[in-house]
Formats: sequence, structure tokens, C-alpha cells
Amino acid sequence: MNTAPHEVADLGTVLGIWAHPDDEAYLSGGLMALARDAGNRVVCVTATRGERGTPDPKAWPPYRLAARRTRELAHCLSILGVTEHHWLGYADGGCPDVDAREAVDQLSCLIDEVRPDTVVTFGPDGITGHADHQVVSSWTGAAFVTAARPGMRLLHAVVPDPWDRQWRTLNQSLGVHQPGYPMVTPVAGLAVDLHLDPGTLERKVRALAAQETQTAALIAGMGIEQYTAWVAEEAFVEAAVGIRPGSRQSRRVPTVR
Repeated sequence: MNTAPHEVADLGTVLGIWAHPDDEAYLSGGLMALARDAGNRVVCVTATRGERGTPDPKAWPPYRLAARRTRELAHCLSILGVTEHHWLGYADGGCPDVDAREAVDQLSCLIDEVRPDTVVTFGPDGITGHADHQVVSSWTGAAFVTAARPGMRLLHAVVPDPWDRQWRTLNQSLGVHQPGYPMVTPVAGLAVDLHLDPGTLERKVRALAAQETQTAALIAGMGIEQYTAWVAEEAFVEAAVGIRPGSRQSRRVPTVR
């Protein structure tokens, strides 16, 4: 099952909620670009500035890397056509220590303000097993239960089985996932399965390359052709969330296929 690019318009207003700069581009860069091309509103939320995302903290102390990654994310989003962005303001690596009520309140207010048709974020596994990713997924699910309106969807980014089989050896060599991850999803379980067209894919790669501190070495090591193929698919499942009695969420729109 492949989702045609024009079907992304059916997602309506999209609110993406992520942990670090570059999460949004890796997992939903093509979706965001296609949604904007269709005239949809897209809003991106990032929990942290990724200030600890470096193997060389002497060259990149947290204050310096945070400032750099802030600029990189702005450039990335501009390439994708996204003009609305919010920071939650938490410490990189510190999401598990945040008062969950505070974070959920922030996200509930944003859902109320944006009134999205579709919310996209990590699944409970966090894709890579990163604790920040997993906690952001939890916050988003709780905010969705609190603030969802009729017809609103919550989609979780997942790793499809064919992609995992194709790239497993490379991913293991790169240390992309923590031990025991990723959790793999069969194609039949996907709600959205985007195999990006060449133009959208090229744009996504440019957006990722704009986050140079995170991607330059990887692109150089893999080569642009392999890197491009590696990021060519984006997949999501419909989230299984319990809806609290009296909440505004009472039905779901049809799955995009």
C-alpha cells in the first residue's frame, strides 16, 4: 500500500510534535512538503534544541550547539515551506525529568490553538528507542486525549518491515537504533506509506542537509545517492489511544490509503 502524494491533502492541517531538530525532517519532511504544496497548514513543535547532539562537546558546547541547531532548523523548515514553529523549551536528554503535566498542558494548548486535523509524532517506542522520543510520544498522546476534536487523527511514525529488511545492516553499522529497536510494522498495518517522488525527495534531502551539524558527516560517509534512498519512505500507523469520556474526540476520519 502506497499513499499517493495528492492524498496527503486529505490530512488537512498537520501538527507535528517532535523531540529534537532533525526528527521532523527525517520522519515527516516529505509529508510536510507535500502538505504545504497542497495548501495545507503545517505547524511543527520541537521539545528541545538538541544541544547535546554531538560526539565532540568540546568543539560544540551546549550553548553553541543549541544556537546553531536553532538556525539549522529554521533553514530546514523554510525549504519544506513550513513557517509556523514552536519550541517547548526543554533540555536535550531531559524530557523524562520534565513535569509531564506541564508538557501535556503546553501541547493541549497548542492543539486548541492550531486545531489540527492530523497530529503526527513518534510511536511509544520512539523509533530509535531514545527516551526523549518516547516521552514526547507519551505527552502527545495525553494531550490528544485531552484536547482532540471530532475527526482529529493521531498518527505515529513507524519503521515498515520492508525498509527495515533493506537497511538493517547499514543501520546496525551506524548505531541508529538502541538495542532491541526498531519495532517493525508490517505494511498491512500502515495508515500512511509515502514513497516520495523525486522532486519531493530531493527537497527533503536539501532540508536534512540544512541541519549540517547532524547530517553532513552521514551524507559524506554514505554518499548522496545512498542517503537519498535511505530517507525516501515515511510511514505512519493510526495511533491506538483511549479516549476519555466527555472528550471532544468522538469519531475518526477515513484512513489515507
